[in-house]
Amino acid sequence: MKNLMVIIGSLIIAVAFNFFLVPFEILSSGISGIAILFGLITPFDTGILNFVFNLPILLLGYFILGKDITINTMICVVTLSLFLYILPVVMITDNILLAAIFGGVISGIGIGTVMKYSGTSGGLDIIAIIISRKSNASVGLLLTAMNGIIVVISGLVFGWDIALYTLLSIYLTGRMIDKVHTNHIKLTMQIVTTKGDAIREELLESIYRGITITDGYGGYTQERKQILMMVVTRYETLQIKNIVRSHDKNAFINIFETVEVDGEFARN
Repeated sequence: MKNLMVIIGSLIIAVAFNFFLVPFEILSSGISGIAILFGLITPFDTGILNFVFNLPILLLGYFILGKDITINTMICVVTLSLFLYILPVVMITDNILLAAIFGGVISGIGIGTVMKYSGTSGGLDIIAIIISRKSNASVGLLLTAMNGIIVVISGLVFGWDIALYTLLSIYLTGRMIDKVHTNHIKLTMQIVTTKGDAIREELLESIYRGITITDGYGGYTQERKQILMMVVTRYETLQIKNIVRSHDKNAFINIFETVEVDGEFARN
């Protein structure tokens, strides 16, 4: 399932490139943007360049991010390069503003889909995820910041009007990544239960997060209870709720968004 979704995400990215961005010489974010640039000014194909440029960064990802995410990234890089090579460059619209908007949004959906299923589209995505894990910063925001150099290159090579369209496209890509890939969004879960010990043991085995436990009692029943509090990512909430319900169907679970975490927050 993961591999299939990574391939689908790669196809979405390729459609955004060849149907919206490349026809107007608008660069995308990251290494793919550099591949588009060299594909436009040299006789080499964008798909081949995308694969060659990503190889050294894939090696970095293997040693830092681990085998699983690197394999999925390799699948994305290979399939994206293949799709870029196979799909024709077609001008869907003759309006450059629409091309920049839809190209940025569609590529962001594709990249976010790949990231959601434990992969990256290669290049700066890998670097952004490494920094995000160390700093809790938004992946989309990091990619937008690092892609400033892409905008400058676009302005120097194709003119500053194209650079501004490139900036708009990259910004929209970053926003859509954060909408689809929301792993950086942190939630606080409060679990009020009479089965605190059993739930705590299974959570510690399954979810790599810290748990704070306090004693309490029901205001109406006067029954003694335990309150488990933990900060998690959005994708972990369903697994945690299933664990809680397997031990205590009557447990009360309160979930609210966390604005900031100051302290150690482990990331899977």
